[in-house]
Amino acid sequence: MKHLILAAALISPFTLTGCVISVGGDDGHYSSDWQDREYNNRKHVSQLEAGMTYESVVRKMGVADFSEMHDKNDHAYRVLFYRTQRTMDDGVTSKDECTPLVFRDGVLTGWGDGAYNQL
Repeated sequence: MKHLILAAALISPFTLTGCVISVGGDDGHYSSDWQDREYNNRKHVSQLEAGMTYESVVRKMGVADFSEMHDKNDHAYRVLFYRTQRTMDDGVTSKDECTPLVFRDGVLTGWGDGAYNQL
């Protein structure tokens, strides 16, 4: 019986698993999902170029937080909104926390509030 207990005690550390929770980033500072998402969105927006296709931007940026479609002067305008800054600590993403990307007939024509307001 003692041999069985001893064998179980020796084998159990190799069969037990656990989970690790990381609460700090690489630099030791707390980072949450929304902060990472905003940073990544800002980084991708800074790499955009006018003339990119809708498909290439969506591949780069991922799913938008909001999307709008407008018809104006015989052109189809699509606006994608990506969260890039936090304005309120309410846990809800609103359009004023997003950067709009404006596409005319499937081609990126501009981004930011100025481009959106011209639409």
